[in-house]
Amino acid sequence: MRVFALSLLAIATLTAEPAFVLQPSDAKLTSPAVTEASGLAASPSAEGFLWMVNDSGGTPEIHFAATDGTPRGSVTIDDAVNKDWEDLAAFTVDGNHCLLIADTGDNGSARETCTLYIVREPTLPAQGETLSGKAPILWQITFSYEDGPRDCESVAVDVQGAKVILVSKRTEPPGVYEVPLLPSKNAIARKIGTTATKAPGIVSIPFANQPTGLDMSACNRMATIVTYYGVFLFRRGEKETWADAFGKNAEHLGAHGLQQAEAVAFSRDGKSIFAVSEKANSPIARYGAED
Repeated sequence: MRVFALSLLAIATLTAEPAFVLQPSDAKLTSPAVTEASGLAASPSAEGFLWMVNDSGGTPEIHFAATDGTPRGSVTIDDAVNKDWEDLAAFTVDGNHCLLIADTGDNGSARETCTLYIVREPTLPAQGETLSGKAPILWQITFSYEDGPRDCESVAVDVQGAKVILVSKRTEPPGVYEVPLLPSKNAIARKIGTTATKAPGIVSIPFANQPTGLDMSACNRMATIVTYYGVFLFRRGEKETWADAFGKNAEHLGAHGLQQAEAVAFSRDGKSIFAVSEKANSPIARYGAED
């Protein structure tokens, strides 16, 4: 199977670094099919839409909605198994819009291997229509961690580096790993550093500092991590690696107020960050860039 050559043509350049603040919003996921949203990604081809996946044991489907939560259908992924889907990432390679589904959950840190499925983004439905049907897997990556099994709910794609970035959940500090964005049956996730997502002060939320979702902006210069407490932002300088960026102190964007938040995504234009909970009818928290 041919893997698309990675292109930098679609990567935007940041002309200014936005500041993000939590915005008032009544948006809510209303699809009865989305009851445990564990992964979130903005459509890489059109502004104003989100893709999401449900947690472990769910159907192998990706679900589509407007950013106000209005459901727009679902697509089944052929030959995929939802063992423990925990994140979703959108990216563009060689002009092709793709989604990466991360089957990386491992509460007991016992899985010998985990799987990443890459699919082409389905054609978006026309106004007033909803998605249905099936989509094939373009390629998949089966991998293990170089230092033993890890529970991971935070996965993103570094397009420039042609890598998948993974952040462990239950280790202290969280480990940052990378694996090549190439088809493989036995890839190794190499540790490239650690990060910190600590809530300021003392909070009563259990496991408040554990990373539960990750995304990178389309410009490849910002990353965001959501925890059970809040949302954090990492900026990557022009000459920095992602290991450098995650090793710096994160910008704390404030508490999201969600119950069991497990998914986060940048908008396509990089001016908003969305976060949702692993609960039915979850509110959609939105951090908007200040003018």
